Amino acid sequence: MDYKKIAKETLQIEAQTLLRASEGISDDFNKAIEIILACKGKLIVTGVGKSGLIGAKMAATFASTGTPSFFLHPTEALHGDLGMISKEDVVIAISYSGESEELSSILPHIKRFATPLIGMTKNAASTLGKHSDVLVKIDVEKEACPLDIAPTSSTTLTLALGDALAVALMKARDFKKSDFASFHPGGALGKKLFVKVSNLMRTDALPIIKQETKVKDAIVKISEGRIGTVLIEDANGALVALLSDGDIRRALMCEDFSLEDSVLKYATLNPLSIDDETMLASEALVLIEEKKIQLLVITDKNKKIKGVLHIHTLIEKGIS
Repeated sequence: MDYKKIAKETLQIEAQTLLRASEGISDDFNKAIEIILACKGKLIVTGVGKSGLIGAKMAATFASTGTPSFFLHPTEALHGDLGMISKEDVVIAISYSGESEELSSILPHIKRFATPLIGMTKNAASTLGKHSDVLVKIDVEKEACPLDIAPTSSTTLTLALGDALAVALMKARDFKKSDFASFHPGGALGKKLFVKVSNLMRTDALPIIKQETKVKDAIVKISEGRIGTVLIEDANGALVALLSDGDIRRALMCEDFSLEDSVLKYATLNPLSIDDETMLASEALVLIEEKKIQLLVITDKNKKIKGVLHIHTLIEKGIS
């Protein structure tokens, strides 16, 4: 059996369903958006079975893109959770047939609260269709299932229509990347837009030595500091140089090398530093990569050392 052919046919059927639906978007879609935008409470999504699974995903998408939302299972609603719905909320109810028993049972109660109801079903004459203030029609010619029974094309279209609602709401609210990141502070985008150098830089037990220090003492400090580098300051506490373990290895190749030498003989003078700890960590990473360094020193305006930021720390924290 050619399973690749089956996969191709399945995708084509579902793709055609989406394209056909895109040509048939009605003014009711606009009305649904207007109802949600006017909502002073939460957008509650409900449905049973496959429709419920799609509804849960829709609610999650709404919630993460600026529309407060949660999923409510009709059965749980019948057993006390109807109290979670108020007249200031909006309900999206999903049922392909429009006749799901559990969902149909809660519709009169939703209307009793005068809560706006957006229905998603294929049948405007169904129980759900009749109770809905606005209908976002799920128009499917056939399921991708060879028996035309299992929800396939219909669930794909429902999910896509949910995404369409979410995207339209995002555009209506001028929802930006920074807004999305604020809902996902632990995600890659959140870290990129919100994590600052001050959040990640090391400030305690910094390996700092004076510029008069001898190489042998600097080596001990490098070992104690655990960042492979010592920071060198002048008599006023201002950063003047860095000495890394790599610098030491290169110095050992010099014929006149001595452990009694001053660290400044082998150190990197005037190293790269920044005096703005509010810089985004992602921007600091760009700077580190451009300059091909591993350690960025953070100072105050007078070059006094405040902390260090290592490239390994940025990578460990998922900054990119």
